[in-house]
Amino acid sequence: MARGMVLDPTAARADDIASPGPDAGVLVGKRIGFRVDQMWRAWDWISELWADKFRAAGAEVSFWRSGGRSGEEGERMDRDHKEYLATIDVAVVGLANCGSCTGWTVHDSLAAAAAGLPTVAVATANFEEFAKTIAKRGGRSGLRVHVLPYPLNERFREDVDPVAYEHFPRLMATMGAAMETSKKAAA
Repeated sequence: MARGMVLDPTAARADDIASPGPDAGVLVGKRIGFRVDQMWRAWDWISELWADKFRAAGAEVSFWRSGGRSGEEGERMDRDHKEYLATIDVAVVGLANCGSCTGWTVHDSLAAAAAGLPTVAVATANFEEFAKTIAKRGGRSGLRVHVLPYPLNERFREDVDPVAYEHFPRLMATMGAAMETSKKAAA
């Protein structure tokens, strides 16, 4: 009798990291890094509003915009991203809002998490499960994923801004972040 081996492509990885990684903690004095891309104007608007909230909490903020991901440009993007990760304390990576954008959002989130950074991937509701599946396949099933409503990019700015404000406290919870209370206010 011939024997065969059956491989299960859905099996869990033996080296999976189910932990979400470190919490962002108190934000005062930390540098929050936003990874944005070429596609989603709504993500630009949301990340700008969230950046203002982080600055008000005493954090510094910087942005890194991804570009082409193949060939020489892709190799340059990979190097630039690794260099950027060395300059930040917390990574907020988005936007998982289509198939390839979800793949690259998770890819860049996994790189940030592997660098030891508190990391959150931002996805729209239609791509939440896909983002989690890719993260699991990438060996980090515990990746923090913050979910925004879908559709988002098709909305006008005046419809997107309230989403950003509504989701900021939720993002803080997803990140494990905290605002430091002022010593003056406590006195």
